[in-house]
Amino acid sequence: MLDLTYNTPKPRVIAGAKHDWELVIGMEVHAQVASNAKLFSGASTRFGAEPNSNVSFIDAAMPGMLPVINEFCIEQAVRTGLGLKAQINLKSAFDRKNYFYPDLPQGYQISQLYHPIVGEGEVLVDMEPGIARLVRIERIHMEQDAGKSIHDMDPNMSFVDLNRTGVCLMEIVSRPDIRGPEEAAAYVLKMRQILRYLGTCDGNMQNGNLRADVNVSICRPGQYEKYQQTQDFSHLGTRCEIKNMNSMRFIQAAIEVEARRQIAIVEGGGEVVQETRLYDPDKNETRSMRSKEEAHDYRYFPDPDLLPLEIEQAWVDQIAATLPELPDAKKARFVLDFGLSEYDASVLTAEVANATYFETAAKGRDGKLVANWVINELFGRLKKEGADITTSPVSPAQLGGIVDLIASNAISGKIAKDLFEIVYTDGGDPAQIVEDRGMKQVTDTGAIEEAVDRIIAENPAQVEKAQANPKLAGWFVGQVMKATGGKANPKAVNDIVAAKLGQ
Repeated sequence: MLDLTYNTPKPRVIAGAKHDWELVIGMEVHAQVASNAKLFSGASTRFGAEPNSNVSFIDAAMPGMLPVINEFCIEQAVRTGLGLKAQINLKSAFDRKNYFYPDLPQGYQISQLYHPIVGEGEVLVDMEPGIARLVRIERIHMEQDAGKSIHDMDPNMSFVDLNRTGVCLMEIVSRPDIRGPEEAAAYVLKMRQILRYLGTCDGNMQNGNLRADVNVSICRPGQYEKYQQTQDFSHLGTRCEIKNMNSMRFIQAAIEVEARRQIAIVEGGGEVVQETRLYDPDKNETRSMRSKEEAHDYRYFPDPDLLPLEIEQAWVDQIAATLPELPDAKKARFVLDFGLSEYDASVLTAEVANATYFETAAKGRDGKLVANWVINELFGRLKKEGADITTSPVSPAQLGGIVDLIASNAISGKIAKDLFEIVYTDGGDPAQIVEDRGMKQVTDTGAIEEAVDRIIAENPAQVEKAQANPKLAGWFVGQVMKATGGKANPKAVNDIVAAKLGQ
């Protein structure tokens, strides 16, 4: 496997009125487990169902109803931990987190505080080719999601939809290793990419299946390095948490505005209060939601209805054996096997479906040429139409057929683009289309020479200019290509034009 070497990006520096400041960011990504049933009940997790239709007696906290752990959800959490190179804890336990939850009927949330199922891991966040940030994962714990309170249906009362209540979430907690808004968004994107490769979360942020809480603090230059040496958080500023972010653009904007708010407070002689805040995109500001509770405020204690969870190493090994090739490994292999640039490999591996399409089309062909057609022609057209690779009207075999015709000099690059348009719109076998429509490239040098001679004879003034300035020879090449309907072999035309003009 190719070993790609990365440099670490510099931290984002913000100039205050008195000092320069650096950002320190930690993320808590909440990923809904891709499971048909909830964490502790058999109720459906289907999105978009009628309100309160996906609710079991357990979800509704009916008396005597006891939770039962969904083994598939546990497997998905283990799978995620393995994908993040994390420690899998063979013993874990669920705790009750007591808090006022208007949309959790039981009045508490079942989570994991003291003994999470996944321990420390890491993820490499690409910022640009050759530049990446290594972000450490502190833990992944499982918990049940809450329902949804609805306040705009009646002026005098609120409603609640319990469909999401009890849906399994993985909370992926990072260390405070992220140093800027762009890195924070890139981290969430990379996390989403890995989860989608693993199949443990669909990453749909619009549906709330992936959302993030962002912890933001500021410090003076040099303080973060002291924290790294000592792991003493006192070197970092007081953090504030921005809840429920489900947009990369809003994540970046919220971090920027929150950092400047904290800088203004500190430089004004005040102290930042640790609290939970919400971002208002309309006003581009964060506002206080509630004071930040510590663990003791939630009165955590082991859930008496659930025994400690014990899993076997052999089961973990079984799951590990089924892991797919993950984005970093696939990107490195594409660079090595197909000779792609790191940038092109990154584009092609951004989604599993994109990578699979490319690899199918590139099998036995020039990988660079295929990559160029996939990225520039196919992706460009799909983006223009608001579509993606899963709905592409051009199959990998059809795109590969176009590339084969180019490689064999049967068609020119210009003809290939016309052919691509026909295949995209009408379908069909590229080779047969070229045959039926007479689109084959003219490689007969005699016919090309005849066209060149005619163009030269008809344009003596242009000949004099081209002989004085060789760069103008391109005009004759263009005229010959036009005269042959774009079918002439471009290299042959260039060579013959140059010879005829004595260049």
